[in-house]
Amino acid sequence: MEIPFLQQLANSDRILIAGAGGGFDIISGVPLYLSLVRQGKSVILANLSFSELRFSDCEEVCLGTYLINDTVTADLPYFPERYLYHWLKDKGQETDIYGFSNKIGVSPLREAYQFLAQKHHIDTLVLVDGGTDSLMFGDEAKVGTIIEDACSVLAANDCGVEKRYLAALGFGVEHDFNHYACLENISTLIKSGDYLGAFSLTANTEAGAAYVDLVDYLNEKMRFHPSIVTNNVAAAIKGEFGDYHASKRTKGTEQFISALMNLYWCFNLDGIAQRIVFADAIKSSQRMQDVIEAFVKDKETRPRRNQEKKIPLL
Repeated sequence: MEIPFLQQLANSDRILIAGAGGGFDIISGVPLYLSLVRQGKSVILANLSFSELRFSDCEEVCLGTYLINDTVTADLPYFPERYLYHWLKDKGQETDIYGFSNKIGVSPLREAYQFLAQKHHIDTLVLVDGGTDSLMFGDEAKVGTIIEDACSVLAANDCGVEKRYLAALGFGVEHDFNHYACLENISTLIKSGDYLGAFSLTANTEAGAAYVDLVDYLNEKMRFHPSIVTNNVAAAIKGEFGDYHASKRTKGTEQFISALMNLYWCFNLDGIAQRIVFADAIKSSQRMQDVIEAFVKDKETRPRRNQEKKIPLL
C-alpha cells in the first residue's frame, strides 16, 4: 500500500524540497530527494539557514536568499548546506542548493519562495522538518523551536505553488516539547483530511543507508557542530533504543531513541498553516525578530493547552 503523500508526489514533475526550521533540517529531505531524482523528477533544494551566508562568497539571488554551488569557497565553521552540496556531488547528484537567511521574516521569505518557484517552474513544494515542532499550532505548552518552523510554514504556504506538503522526521527528538499535544495535533489533522500517512526510513533501503552515510560525513566535516537531530535519527535507523547517546552534545540529558524517530509523518501544508494561532501577527513580518516578539506576546496572553498531560503509556 502506498500512502497518499507518495501517491501525490508521483504526479509531480518539478519539486522544491526545503528545510523548515533551520540548521540541519534540509538533511531530512535528502532521502526524499534521492528517491524523487531516481524517478526522473527535477528537484531543487533549499534551507532556512543558520550559516552566516552574508559573510560568505555565496551569490545573493534575491533578498536574504543565497545560492550554494561549486563556486562557493567560503570555509565557514558552520555550513551544513555546503557540505551537503559536496556529498551529493560525490554521489553523482550535483545540484544547486539555496539558503534562506534566518534573519528575515515571513514576508521576505514568502518572496524568496516565490522567486525560486518562478525561476525553476516548481509545481510541488515539500517542507521538511528534523523533529516535529513544525506540527505545533502555537497554543501548546512546550512547543520546541516553533518560531522558525512557523515562519517557513506560513511563507511557503502562501507562495503560489499549487501542491504544498510537509514531512516531519524525528518524532521524540525534541526536549522541552509536549509530545502529547503533538499527537493530538496529528489527530486533528487526520480529522480534517490533512494527514497523508507515514512511512519508515530503514537501514535496508538505499534511502536509509544514504541518510546514515550522510550523517557520518557531516560528523566528520563538522566535528565541532554535530547535529543532535540527525545523529539520533540515524541511531534509530540502526536500531538503537532508549537512552542512547549518538553525540557528546547530549551528555547529561536523557534521550529516548525509538522506531518512532525514523518515521516520516506527512501532511498537507495548508492544514498546518491554517491552525497556527499567531499567524495573523507574523504574516507581514519583515524580520525574524518581529516573529519572535509576536510569538512571545501571544504566549503571554493565550492560555496554554495540555500543559501537564503526558502520553499515558506504562
